[in-house]
Amino acid sequence: MNTFQILLVEDNINDAELTIRALKKNNLANKLIHVKDGAEALDFIFAQGEYSYRERDNLPSVIVLDLKMPKVNGIEVLRRIKSDEHTKRIPVVVLTSSKEDPDIQECYRLGVNSYVVKPVEFDHFIKAISDLGLYWMILNQPPQ
Repeated sequence: MNTFQILLVEDNINDAELTIRALKKNNLANKLIHVKDGAEALDFIFAQGEYSYRERDNLPSVIVLDLKMPKVNGIEVLRRIKSDEHTKRIPVVVLTSSKEDPDIQECYRLGVNSYVVKPVEFDHFIKAISDLGLYWMILNQPPQ
């Protein structure tokens, strides 16, 4: 049984707080884990390092992933998730400020489920996150 549903991988604390606030508005943040860089995300997902106590089978329902992060970037995190038999079916939504076509192409080549560019305007950001949360947590039907 999942004890959490959303893994938010975001190094920018302001963007993380806005994302969490938008998800809370729709009662979707009560089972959210926030990690601050790609290395911590990989440790959490694969139950290693400081997260070695975690049950590896307790996977998130969706991963919201930034690309431009310290230590390990989001593309490398995505590569590791999608290349592992145990984790490749977890939906990954890239939420980033990068509109660069090579990033978009590489993410889809690696198997990202959705690529969303962070809206700059506050109200649009909140709406985009709310819509993402509602879609991935309420409407989407994942494989069992």
